[in-house]
Amino acid sequence: MEKELDMFIDHLKIVKRASPQTVRSYSGDVVQFLGFAREAEVETYDYPLIRRFLAHLHKQGCSRTSVARKIAALRAFFKFLVRRGLLESDPTAGVVGPKREKKLPKFLREEQIDALLQAPDSSDPAGLRDRAILETLYATGLRVSELVALDMEDVDGSDELRTLGKGSKERVVLVGRSAREALGEYLSAGRPALAAKAKSPEHALFLNYRGTRLTSRSVGRIVDRYVREVSDSLKISPHSLRHTFATHLLAHGADLRAVQELLGHASAATTQIYTHVTRERLKEVYDQAHPRAKAREM
Repeated sequence: MEKELDMFIDHLKIVKRASPQTVRSYSGDVVQFLGFAREAEVETYDYPLIRRFLAHLHKQGCSRTSVARKIAALRAFFKFLVRRGLLESDPTAGVVGPKREKKLPKFLREEQIDALLQAPDSSDPAGLRDRAILETLYATGLRVSELVALDMEDVDGSDELRTLGKGSKERVVLVGRSAREALGEYLSAGRPALAAKAKSPEHALFLNYRGTRLTSRSVGRIVDRYVREVSDSLKISPHSLRHTFATHLLAHGADLRAVQELLGHASAATTQIYTHVTRERLKEVYDQAHPRAKAREM
């Protein structure tokens, strides 16, 4: 089945234009299933085997989200084999995955985001870069993978920049005044100092201390560092700034469809979760501000 798996991975990359993370996740899930089948000494891939695999995942304590993703990966794999005539029937047909847990996304309150954006030291190149990163993430709602993929030519000083999102779909995101100012300071004083350390010219917008492109993991460490500086209790990831971007827009009256476009969501259903967040916030404000919202104390 190794040859078929290689063909499937090529299909994901070339035809589906899946992100590197999706390719890694799906191929890893399929490899795990094939390993389970080998250990079970089963040569026929059928519905009972899929059910045994799901029971195995349950015993291992896999989360519902993880199990749902593995089912999606197996569905994609076996449908690919059936379409290519490499398998007669799809063993995942009829398999019902676990209902996903509905977790509200983590986001920062406005006073928290203000403290975070002011945390970097703007007196050195790395500090200018870090402030520009935080401001850009909050101003645009970019995914971290989209942020680190930005090149110099993607930023022209205007209030727009172009990025490639999931499935290599290009979209335009808007950049507010504060983020434009932070980017301008970084480009004039921060990036040249970092770029001077590179052995060859680098087109990446955000550079590390060696003058080469920052990675998503590095951005994660940068965000974590400043979060710890401003709060002992906050636990957020760079993706939380994307959640914060969407939540604050909706809380201040932005149209759901507009937020969907800015986030690059293919479906409004994906964006819908942020309306639940803002409703929770509205309830808090209502309870605190309305004189008859709560029962009077006797």
